[in-house]
Amino acid sequence: MLKTRVLSLTVCAAVFTAALAASQAMNEDSLKWGPVPAFLPPGAQIAVLDGDPGKAVQITLRLKMPAGYQIPAHWHPTQEDVTVLSGSLSVGMGDVLSKTGATLLKPGGFMPFGAKMNHFVWTDEATIVEVHLNGPFEITYVDPALDPRK
Repeated sequence: MLKTRVLSLTVCAAVFTAALAASQAMNEDSLKWGPVPAFLPPGAQIAVLDGDPGKAVQITLRLKMPAGYQIPAHWHPTQEDVTVLSGSLSVGMGDVLSKTGATLLKPGGFMPFGAKMNHFVWTDEATIVEVHLNGPFEITYVDPALDPRK
């Protein structure tokens, strides 16, 4: 019985420590950037600030995109809220990436993309955005032929 309690306390302590570590404050210079997952076009970098993108939890991440980066028309099963931190991001709605009628977001600009709303984005300069969503982070391309996983 004592061994079970010690094991339970050890497991609880490990879970609490992991949860605490995941929710610690961080500065820009402590972010761990890596290549984007295969479901996004290559060339950008991603840093997960909070949550697990593979799970049904709240997620905060940053996406660092080079000039000329494009994400074709797509949708997500949950709302995605995007804030531009640096650079600029052009956003549009519809089934095909079209550079006419888009909105240019500058630093501080914000765009909520509703669940299952077809949208697309591109950059004309190096840009960093922060994204908030409820996971898991999934993306469906309107035209499956443009899905970078294929």
